Amino acid sequence: MRPERQDGTSGGGLLVPMAWMYAEYMADELLRTGDLMEPSTLEYRAGRDALALTIFLSDDGAADALPAARMDELRLLTAYGTAWRGWVCERLDAPEASAGSGGADPDLALARAAWRWLEETELLAADLDAIGPPPWEPVGDEPDADETAQVWTPAWQLGLPLGHLAIHLH
Repeated sequence: MRPERQDGTSGGGLLVPMAWMYAEYMADELLRTGDLMEPSTLEYRAGRDALALTIFLSDDGAADALPAARMDELRLLTAYGTAWRGWVCERLDAPEASAGSGGADPDLALARAAWRWLEETELLAADLDAIGPPPWEPVGDEPDADETAQVWTPAWQLGLPLGHLAIHLH
């Protein structure tokens, strides 16, 4: 593959999605150093793709490792209760509307493919709602929940907290 040229004169050759590859590499490094899950699992892929999307869509052109301020931004973007899903959809749609490129950008194409996988793939996970209220909520007179209850959930709902935890462990 010939490398992508920045001046737009790549001669019609194959474009290399360097921004996406960088985001995916950084996400993979964060997850591997956190040692939270085996890299061969679907849960790991969900975490890597969710983190890579977050890094790619919030990228400010940083070329090397993620600086501390950038880690704080990623931590906020991936926090529980944030509107991450809406943020991702908005960012993925924005370049198409403004540039009118028809999706020819290879980085954007890979980001959209990752998002489709995260949204369309369901993984079997613990039903956190069945476990009971969060520790910060008052406990009522509810019967004991089945802690082994599992539900099918979109991959991004598993990947996002995994990525968030990996950022905290970095």
